[in-house]
Amino acid sequence: MDRPEHLLALAERCETSSKPDRMLDADIYEALGFTVRRKPKHLVSRRAPAGGIYQQGALWKALGTVSADIDVAVSLLKQKAPGWSWSLQCMVGEDSPAFQALVAECSGNGVVGSLALCAAMLRAFATSEPVANGARALLRSK
Repeated sequence: MDRPEHLLALAERCETSSKPDRMLDADIYEALGFTVRRKPKHLVSRRAPAGGIYQQGALWKALGTVSADIDVAVSLLKQKAPGWSWSLQCMVGEDSPAFQALVAECSGNGVVGSLALCAAMLRAFATSEPVANGARALLRSK
């Protein structure tokens, strides 16, 4: 797991992002301890967006759209920290982000639910380093 400062900076990126982003997806996977291979820049186009693959055990899988898909964000959270509680709610108001998430008593906001959940998850990992290292060891054993 990366240093807490890096995780907090990445959580801030999730909260300030105006939309899901494939480069942000890759950064989140890397921050959570996955080995990521990004799509080469010369292959990225309008029809073939940025992305890549990540290693899970001996397998390489397509990089999930964690910043865009709540199911992917929840799956990643359950995999990395199976015992942590989380919640997500939609906030109605003109001056606030649309969603607020809570993961292990750490909050995050975002324009979409998955970004809010990612921000809260990254903050929780940053403040719970021993649990984060355990989650990383759990990941490597699979």
